[in-house]
Amino acid sequence: MSEHEPQNLRVVLVDDHAIFRSGLRGALAADIQVVAEAATVEQAITAIHDTLPAVVLLDVHLPGGRGGGGAEVIVGCADLLAHTRFLALSVSDQAEDVVTVIRAGARGYVTKTIDADELNDAIRRVAVGDAAFSPRLAGFVLDAFGTQNVAQIDDELDKLSARELEVMRLIARGYSYKEVAADLFISTKTVESHVSAVLRKLQLSNRHELSRWAVDRRIL
Repeated sequence: MSEHEPQNLRVVLVDDHAIFRSGLRGALAADIQVVAEAATVEQAITAIHDTLPAVVLLDVHLPGGRGGGGAEVIVGCADLLAHTRFLALSVSDQAEDVVTVIRAGARGYVTKTIDADELNDAIRRVAVGDAAFSPRLAGFVLDAFGTQNVAQIDDELDKLSARELEVMRLIARGYSYKEVAADLFISTKTVESHVSAVLRKLQLSNRHELSRWAVDRRIL
């Protein structure tokens, strides 16, 4: 490839049905390159870390892991969210499924009834940081987030580094500093440093305010 040729948009396909993944490959535009496929939570987390794609097309119901499906994959790739975007692609149009993966960090959610052109457009939009939803699904997100503006939440989260985002989520869930350190394989002092940075960037006073902040925005 010459320096003047456009670079392909790298994606990973995550779905436990091989036939669907095969059909999906055929529906993708020429500038969208599939760099890996996965059928389980564990396979997906490994493949995404190994290939560092721009976008992950992610089914919300997957075998493996702790039963968290697509949302668990996103949480397992929290360190990559600054550069890898997640687009849920599922047969389900249930509000609970939509809100769960958006809370985990997905940038959009489309159903498997979407046509090829719309899917390719959604992938490109998510790759540059925009949101993408099938008709009516965006309403679920707006309802779940209440009056909080989704773009404002994104702006607030964009202030945090990938590691700070990981620490923030764990602290907001009630983990102790020691538990966070053990979970992320870092020192307690490093956790304290990250928490201080998070509180400063979000203009909060303590971890209790941080928990309320996360709960209010439904991003745990």
